[in-house]
Amino acid sequence: MDLFDNIITYPVNLLPQDGEANYYGVVIAYEQAEYFFNALFDSIEWKQDEVIISGKRIVARRKVAWYGNKPFKYTYSNTTKTALPWTAELLQLKKVTEQKSGETYNSCLLNLYHNGREGMAWHSDNEKDLKKNAAIASLSFGAERKFSFKHKKTKNTVSLTLHNGGLLVMKGEIQTYWQHSLPPTKKTDKPRINLTFRSINNDAQS
Repeated sequence: MDLFDNIITYPVNLLPQDGEANYYGVVIAYEQAEYFFNALFDSIEWKQDEVIISGKRIVARRKVAWYGNKPFKYTYSNTTKTALPWTAELLQLKKVTEQKSGETYNSCLLNLYHNGREGMAWHSDNEKDLKKNAAIASLSFGAERKFSFKHKKTKNTVSLTLHNGGLLVMKGEIQTYWQHSLPPTKKTDKPRINLTFRSINNDAQS
């Protein structure tokens, strides 16, 4: 089901149990959102994402980038990234996200989807490098895309549309009990940039 049309006041927790997925609606107005999309598109050190599955190296079509307070290591899908220093635009967006969500973050994984054909399969952000149950804030720019959650036990699904300049914050036990995905779509050929502000566990860093 798509709950976006039923949202009246922000933030609202979209999940019925086992964690929180708080949607804040559009927190960055259209003109500013367009500015940040273009600035991020041009200034971020984008690289094609790589994963290793069953010993095989797979290069994804989408591009990613990893930034943080320190050169944090972040390992997922059997590959490790080292955080780059914050850019001016990322620091601005980090400040806005922290003010809106009431949380703090020390790192950010960015995704660049060139069109609707690029997406993200079901997964949970539960890597050992991340602080357990800490908030992960997802800030979207560009094309509007459907985003879905699926409970690991009940298989119940919840979906919403992530809008240009919109903010979604996942927190609590959500990564333990739910998976999330960005399904591919034929409805748009426009690109989307997604910032996921995170909290790296300093104790987990070697």
